[in-house]
Amino acid sequence: MTTVSGGPTVSRLHKCGKIWGPSWGSPCLGNLLCKDILGCLLPLQGVNGGPERGGIVPQTTHLMEDRVVTFQLPAVLSESSTWSEMGSQVSMDVGAVHVVIVGGGFGGIAAASQLQVLNIPFVLVDMKDSFHHNVAALRASVESGFAKKTFISYSVTFKENFRQGLVVEIDLKNQTVLLEDGEALSFTYLILATGSTGLFPGKFNQVSSQQMAIQAYEDMVTQVQCAQSIVVIGGGSAGVEMAAEIKTEYPEKEVTLIHSRMALADKELLPCVRQEVKEILLRKGVQLLLSERVSNLEALPLNKHREHITVQTDKGTEVAANLVIACSGIKINSSAYSSAFGDQLASDGALRVNEYLQVEGYSHIYAIGDCADVREPKMAYHASLHASVAVANIVNSMKQRPLKAYKPGRAVRGATI
Repeated sequence: MTTVSGGPTVSRLHKCGKIWGPSWGSPCLGNLLCKDILGCLLPLQGVNGGPERGGIVPQTTHLMEDRVVTFQLPAVLSESSTWSEMGSQVSMDVGAVHVVIVGGGFGGIAAASQLQVLNIPFVLVDMKDSFHHNVAALRASVESGFAKKTFISYSVTFKENFRQGLVVEIDLKNQTVLLEDGEALSFTYLILATGSTGLFPGKFNQVSSQQMAIQAYEDMVTQVQCAQSIVVIGGGSAGVEMAAEIKTEYPEKEVTLIHSRMALADKELLPCVRQEVKEILLRKGVQLLLSERVSNLEALPLNKHREHITVQTDKGTEVAANLVIACSGIKINSSAYSSAFGDQLASDGALRVNEYLQVEGYSHIYAIGDCADVREPKMAYHASLHASVAVANIVNSMKQRPLKAYKPGRAVRGATI
């Protein structure tokens, strides 16, 4: 890692960009996604230092430890494309082209950043005014002052190319995206990157300002600090991380993780990795209730400290707690497009796509990230890869070149907590 005036940088292939900004605590997407290298949020080894020091730690895994942010450069252009063609601007008339991106998560900002580099007109739409680096959301739930590092203003990076708003309709016939405030955005190409929804604090899916979002996490920290006995419901990646974050920051607190299955973490991980996750939690002192399902979830006050809370399971177990955090119920966020693409919806609400990530039956519409029905783990890593393929194929379509196929992968190397 190289340090220069104004803060730390990351150097990769002779390209540098500040990560966390001059204050080392105020990141911006312009730094996070270095504009001159088509940067994407993908795992990268060999760059050291946590965000509090302005850097990142070497990681190749889904679950993240010590507040990490990881990077890599995509190389997924068509076989006939070159970096010189994609590295600055598309050398053709783009006046008649306009791309609308719905969703500003990892896939959406990666696509927007690349289109911006290529000088292809676009608009990014999201209900929030800031990108949420939700991989770090659970750390922000236990450490005061950390949440401000996980929200980055869209307008700082994308300026007039960003619209804050809720998509209420996609008009396929007229090729427009309608926002709740009545604004209609015309598109020649559409990238759907709506991601997934879930319970707070793992997800923050609501119309909000950056200040309000940060305060929500600061309030959550207060609830955790006040509680002595905490129950975490759900033993997928989010639940495992939540339990580990609490025990790491507050080892004296009692933490119980309740999971409806025997194996913890995501099923895409190798069995030996899932077993190691279990052993690490036990070493940290987390109490595990496996193969038991919470039976009174709807009656529980989630994320609120109370003197006496009783969590009940379907096997008759009762756990006394002061705070209950639910980390289950993740689902595809299909509300923006479900009415327009009824015939293209998979059973979970994701959009069926072809090998080029085009929505079935629509050569000018792409789905990326969680909302794409691709058989692989739902990860920021893959969302960014999808974005690179979608942007490359938009360019290839404009140049009347062969499209680039996406090859699904699996993340099985490991997990850290």
